[in-house]
Amino acid sequence: MILKETLRAVAHSQKTELSLFEYGIEREKLKEININVPFALILSGIRRCGKSTLLRQITKKVRNFYYFNFEDPRAASFEVQDFQKLNEVFHEEFGEAEYYFFDEIQNVMKWELFVRALLDKKKHVIITGSNASLLSKELGTRLTGRHLRYELFPFSFREFLNLIRKKPNIGVFEEFFTKGGFPEFLKIQSVGILQELFNDIIIRDIVAKYKLRSVKAIQEMALYLLTNVGKEFSYNHLKKLFELGSTSSVISFVSYFEDSYLLFTVPKFDYSLKKQLVNPKKVYSIDNGLSNTNSVSFSEDKGKMLENMVFLDLRRRHKDIFYFQEKGECDFVVKEGTKITKAIQVCFELNEDNKKREIDGLAEALEKFRLKEGLILTYNQTDELRIGNKTVKVLPVYKWML
Repeated sequence: MILKETLRAVAHSQKTELSLFEYGIEREKLKEININVPFALILSGIRRCGKSTLLRQITKKVRNFYYFNFEDPRAASFEVQDFQKLNEVFHEEFGEAEYYFFDEIQNVMKWELFVRALLDKKKHVIITGSNASLLSKELGTRLTGRHLRYELFPFSFREFLNLIRKKPNIGVFEEFFTKGGFPEFLKIQSVGILQELFNDIIIRDIVAKYKLRSVKAIQEMALYLLTNVGKEFSYNHLKKLFELGSTSSVISFVSYFEDSYLLFTVPKFDYSLKKQLVNPKKVYSIDNGLSNTNSVSFSEDKGKMLENMVFLDLRRRHKDIFYFQEKGECDFVVKEGTKITKAIQVCFELNEDNKKREIDGLAEALEKFRLKEGLILTYNQTDELRIGNKTVKVLPVYKWML
């Protein structure tokens, strides 16, 4: 519980801080968001990826609005019954408004009750949150059919170009390739920012939230997975590697990493959902810069770094991404609706030594899913190949990303 006068002071100072907040580089996601729909709008994504900046950019679309950030230490004791006091403070201090902006609302238990009440009164609610699971749990109960989710990632290559005000070329891409897209890190260039971010996610978003005791094992497992992007892993192998008591603990830990957007797992494609669940998965990191800063060996495999970057760009646009493996292997196949629509192979450099392996794996996927065209994405090569009646385009990743 929190005093009304405390809420009044916090709301005023937060509104002032928000007015001083830098507008920043306009996020591509901004164009997708229509704030005048009768749904709660959920902006989810990893910490420090720019959700608050995007929220600030959205506020520019409206004249009057209410704003509250639940990560404020002064609001640590906020409980669901305090929403009524907060709403009274909003009306008393800022007059009438149709729009409510809430930062990191998942910190308050049963927050969805208040949001549902606002929607019933035809108000517009925009929310940010950095834990996909905690948001989904509440959204799936009280707000089923009453919300739209938008996922925000660190800067894309296009947004990175806007930040540094340069035209695309291989030199500029090299910088993005190694530094990644976290806005604050790109501005200040201090590795401590990304090291602290990793620790914050582990301690605040995972250990503290789920009341876990094995902090060291969780940190080591996260670093191991971030270092081994594009490689298969099994829960049983992780259990043995980190000497954990049960496979179910490992499954939970990996799901916590995913819920906090630290990493993503990609299943092997199979028409059987049961087989998809038991087959080994591959893992990818939210950001090359984050992995580079927190792992010594990540940057040693530039092919895997490139593959990670391709995955992230695909994940920005598609939910259903798989790897394909039968006789050969294809890095990514994308499912849209009920069909596989894209097959993509990634290699740092296509040469005579690896050409047969890369092309055969892609060709097998094209044949399996009856696709006429496939892609091989490289660091900086352009070509076009004919494999029977199939076309294989070879492109530099940075050109494909544009």
